[in-house]
Amino acid sequence: MRAFPVILIAVAAYNAVAFGSAAMGHDATGLLGRNFPLTVYSGDIWKITLGDGLVALALLLLFVETIKAAATRHRAIINHALSLLTFIGALAEFITLKGFGTSTFFFLTAMCLFDVVAGYAISIIAARRGLSLPSADGG
Repeated sequence: MRAFPVILIAVAAYNAVAFGSAAMGHDATGLLGRNFPLTVYSGDIWKITLGDGLVALALLLLFVETIKAAATRHRAIINHALSLLTFIGALAEFITLKGFGTSTFFFLTAMCLFDVVAGYAISIIAARRGLSLPSADGG
């Protein structure tokens, strides 16, 4: 389970909304923009949309992915490869499929890209520290 890119959960949730609304004859952007008002302590009404909720979920999952990237195990390499496939799939959906050309899905796709780049960078840094090679000046 550690090799599974958890950010895929947010992408799959968007897919469920987009394909589910299309199957029922509704517009995905209308459903993603639906407000769920929440009164905060100050008395202000915070209008949260379903799209906002998906982006918040993706940010939480991105945090989990970033923490997982620090592991230098074999599973981390598999996770990076699966994260790359997730990004490629999300990018293809964003460019080609109706209902996916939204700001919400763009930010999900951007987070998938961040997951890929940060995952590789963190793994490389962690591996370098693990090697503890002598410096060039002999010290």
